[in-house]
Amino acid sequence: MSLLSALFNIAIFLGILLGVIILRSPIFKSAANKYLAYAVIGLSFSLLILGLELTGSYEQSLPFRIIDIFSSGALFPVLILLFIVNQVDHPFRNSPQRWWLFVPHLLWIFHSGLDAVIDSPIIQVFFDMAGGLLFLLILVFIPSVLIYAYTFIKYADGRREKRWLTQLWFWVSVIMTSYVSSVVLSLLSYIEFASVLRTIALGAVFLIHWITYVGVFKFRLSKDQEEIRALVKKWKSGSVKPAIPLPPQDSVGDEKRTASLTAENSYFKKLEALCTNERIYLDSTLDRLQVAETLGISPGYVSQIVNTITGDNFSTYINRYRVEAVKLMIADAEFGNYSLLAIGLEAGFSSKTTFYTAFKKLTGMTPNVYRKTHK
Repeated sequence: MSLLSALFNIAIFLGILLGVIILRSPIFKSAANKYLAYAVIGLSFSLLILGLELTGSYEQSLPFRIIDIFSSGALFPVLILLFIVNQVDHPFRNSPQRWWLFVPHLLWIFHSGLDAVIDSPIIQVFFDMAGGLLFLLILVFIPSVLIYAYTFIKYADGRREKRWLTQLWFWVSVIMTSYVSSVVLSLLSYIEFASVLRTIALGAVFLIHWITYVGVFKFRLSKDQEEIRALVKKWKSGSVKPAIPLPPQDSVGDEKRTASLTAENSYFKKLEALCTNERIYLDSTLDRLQVAETLGISPGYVSQIVNTITGDNFSTYINRYRVEAVKLMIADAEFGNYSLLAIGLEAGFSSKTTFYTAFKKLTGMTPNVYRKTHK
């Protein structure tokens, strides 16, 4: 198997899988994302046909013929447009006029379907002329839709969303404009379309991978974190305050404990107040030095206080608060549609690994299992 075939197969599988996940998962499910899912699935099937044609494996079987009929090129930019419109929550998303955007694609399906059954040479001549005009219409239609889609990006809510939509529009425009330009230049006999098509196809493969990581996972994660941050800000001013139970004093060895190092120690009480009331653990960069400076003591004394009174080292002590915060968020219906990773990061964990490791260590189960048992 060539590298090109391998990339095609991976992109096709990833695109279809990604589309299904977006449509089925409550985390990604939204009015906007369904159009993105359909666009990615459609692009994946177009790549399937293209890959078969480029490798000489295409067969005139019914499934491939049906997929080929639906791969007009006019549908993909329309779905991207509708994704952008719904993402920015523009009133056009409910306009009856949006359905006219599907007319070129429907005409292509109608023409391709009839073309498969017409066998009269005379009728075929006129039919081919109509098909040529329709193809030229689609070539003009594609850049027009992309230009129209760009006008809606300015309504994006926030810099991060605007950047993601602009990047998506840019890469889609590069691929679709390259396709249209290549068709026109090949019709004028300036280039060989098949050779250029390989490069365009590789661009489409890249686009699917890019949408998977940057567009869906990374953007969704960052958007989740923004929304969770707003909820946490409201939550911080409320009465719900995560707290961790202290071990019985008998469980801490007498050789460790001194008269001043008990739960009544003034510095420890200040530290507890910082965690319970100020929620300093939400800062993923928090360390002993910062806490020591806040309390006006040395980092070594911070460790001594925490270790002697709680039996934990400083890192585990702080992570206990973070885990309790995550547990409270999971139990709160307002956080129900957000990913566990986004919740963990906003609770103060610096990465997925530290979050899952600490949660499993302190609760005996993974965050996924905990969420399922506390729905």
